[in-house]
This record gives sequence, C-alpha cells and structure tokens, in this order.
Amino acid sequence: MKNIVTAFGCIILAYGSALAQADTNSYWKKGGLVNVSFNQVALVNWAAGGEENISTTLLLKLFANRAKNDWIWNNDLTVGYGGLIKGKSPWEKTDDRIEANTKLGRKMKENWYYSGFINFRTQMTDGYKMPDDSTLISTWMTPGYLTSGIGFDYTPNENLSVNISPISAKATFVANQHLADFGAYGVEPAERDTAGNVITPGATYRIEVGGNVTFQYKKEILKNVNLDTKLNLFSNYLENPGNIDVNWDLLLNMKVNKWLSANIQCSLIYDHDIDIPVDTNNDGINDAFGPRTQFKEVLGVGLNLAF
Repeated sequence: MKNIVTAFGCIILAYGSALAQADTNSYWKKGGLVNVSFNQVALVNWAAGGEENISTTLLLKLFANRAKNDWIWNNDLTVGYGGLIKGKSPWEKTDDRIEANTKLGRKMKENWYYSGFINFRTQMTDGYKMPDDSTLISTWMTPGYLTSGIGFDYTPNENLSVNISPISAKATFVANQHLADFGAYGVEPAERDTAGNVITPGATYRIEVGGNVTFQYKKEILKNVNLDTKLNLFSNYLENPGNIDVNWDLLLNMKVNKWLSANIQCSLIYDHDIDIPVDTNNDGINDAFGPRTQFKEVLGVGLNLAF
C-alpha cells in the first residue's frame, strides 16, 4: 500500500508540474478528478452473522488537451486501485489499473482530422487467484498492452470523439516468465519435454496487426452528474479477424457537494486470446478453459476533488 500511495503522489506531482508549465499557454485545456472512497463494517456479538471487512478505492483521472490552428493534441491518464480485508483474510485487491492515452491530429476538413494515437494499459501490483493467495495470475506488465495506430478522427464537438485507425498494431506483454511459459494472455507457451521441463522459454510478448476503432463520450448529462465512457474495438487482420477484442469503460460521477460524491465504474473486456477457467458441469472444479466476457462494477461514495 505504501508503494501505491507513493506512485499516486509522484503521478500527481508530475502532472501538476506539467500543467504549471502549460499554464501560460491559453491553448491548453486541462483538469482532472481524484476520488477516494472507504467502507468499514465492524461486528460485535452480531447474532445475524456476517464478517468484518474494510475496503477502499482510489481513482485518479487527469487530462491535458491542446488545440491550435489546425492541430489537436489530447492526453489523458487513469489510475485506479482498490482492495478489501475480510475478517482475518489477507488484503485482496478489487481494482488495479493504469491507462494512458495520447492522440495527435491535424485538421482534414470540418470535424475530421488525420490522426495517430498511442494507448498503454497495465496494473501496478500482484494479482492472485483468490482465495488462493499463493497462485500469481498477474503483475506489473503481466499483462501489459501497447496499442498504436494511424487513421482518422471525427470530433463534431468537445463531448464526442470517434477514432478510426485502419492501420494499427497491438502488443501484449507478459513480463513474468513463469506465466509466459504457460502461454498466459495469448503469448506463445514454452516448449517442454515429456517430463514437463522447459526446453524453450515461452514468449514474453505478442504482436498483432489490425484495425482499431475508439468511441469516446464525455458530458454532464444532468446537473452534477457526469458521464465518461469509452469503447475500444480491435480486429487482428492476420488471425481470426472476426474475433473482435472489446474494451469498454464507463464512469458515472455524481457530485453531492464540493467534497462528497458517488461514482459508478464499469469495465467490460472480451479478448479471444485470454482463456478463462470454466466449470462446465457445476461440480465446483474448473475443467475447461476458453474466452469469456469479463465484467467489473465498482460503486464508491467518498471524498471527491475535481479541477
């Protein structure tokens, strides 16, 4: 947790320094959101049963956009982390992500731009196959995703952006060699002998070439209710182009007053290269693996700072 707080602090300081340097330039539009929520349940001789728990979530969203003449440059950063402790169980994370985006465009005609973009996603800390806290399934840059492309951007107003990049590349990184040897997250697994010993280590990255489409919409839909949603679609031209990778995020932020707010975060992922354990006969034992739709929802109420 100390490392997480330090990371958040460094990110805020770095971003603040960058904005301070940009303050003298009126072409910049910048801002952000910091939200911290906390929940705690304590039980003493509680006849109805239950389990004590403590949970917290942190969300940081920053943006810095520049528009001058026929050029636009949009940048944003999202950092989220959350976890809980149930009874005497160890800390278990419930949210962990870093996503950074940058997009540069030059005006082609009204509302249309030639554009290029870079997207980076990963997580900060180790993830385990809970309740087993010894089986590692993710960590820093395992997986990590770097997607880039060139194409066109349709921006009719400051709320909506549609990026169409027919020439794109997506790199998937699995920095943990143990997980790479098992072919985690779609990389080529290790070659093994009949005894299971590794002959050739598994690949630690995978490159896909394809097309990418990103829809992004941000607006205050009601007074003090802000919607921020983004849908990303990627198709691999060289392998099963009909299997579209889907990554959708939604943030609904509801401001109670200057300091208090409630927010709902939703994330949906479908990646045909990620195998999810499946219990096909409902006996409590995972006996198959295959691609599945992943969904996460986080509801938070707590301290909010928008700027």
